[in-house]
Amino acid sequence: MEEKKPYLSVVIPAYNEAERIPTTLLDIDKKLHDAPFEYEVLVVNDGSKDNTAEVVSKMEKDVKNLRLVDNKDNKGKGGVVKQGMLDEAKGDIRLFMDADNATSIDHFMIMKSYFEEGYQIVIGSRAARGARLEPPEQWYRQLAGKGGNLLIQAVNLPGIWDTQCGFKAFTEEATKEIFSRIKTKGWGFDIELLALGRALGYKIKEIPVRWVAAGGSKVGLKAYLKVFQENFKIRWWFLTGKYGVKRRLPVF
Repeated sequence: MEEKKPYLSVVIPAYNEAERIPTTLLDIDKKLHDAPFEYEVLVVNDGSKDNTAEVVSKMEKDVKNLRLVDNKDNKGKGGVVKQGMLDEAKGDIRLFMDADNATSIDHFMIMKSYFEEGYQIVIGSRAARGARLEPPEQWYRQLAGKGGNLLIQAVNLPGIWDTQCGFKAFTEEATKEIFSRIKTKGWGFDIELLALGRALGYKIKEIPVRWVAAGGSKVGLKAYLKVFQENFKIRWWFLTGKYGVKRRLPVF
């Protein structure tokens, strides 16, 4: 019997997430188990040095529609998200989210309504009106985040207030057109995929999320500096025609 094409693919990149990912997978299973649409959950292991792959593999029998994609080598977050979204996912809508469940799968039902309205990209935002951060960020992190976002807006993405929230969904067509052009494998790939989405003419919606800080964050000063470096590199690639599409400004 032929398998039904899923409506939703949930892609979770994972690097050394053996401790945190079980809670995330159980939460997804609880909230999607009786969803009125077909779905799949893909964990893409990024060459973890701990037993992430073993933990996820054991959970496949208990978590509905869960599948492990096990990479022995490290590709970087951008690399494994691209692999999961472009090569492994089969859904009409393809969502990637963080392994720590900072933004939970509950938000997808809000996203779904915007896809039904005709948007091709819907992203979670910690800066949109109505967003909640738990606990609230310290003032200096807020200041750094706002300053960094203004730089990203000035260089590549005017009008997008949070490019780095790890909860983003795309139609199948947008996924194929955008992710096939991605060149960045590091943390800056979020900027690149949104800039490409806009350049290709896709409608982007930013929705407020409840973001719960999880312990053991892997995003440090080096990651922030890398994002800003890649931000300028992406603009240069647009200017030099590397993507084969021209950068567009938003239409409000």
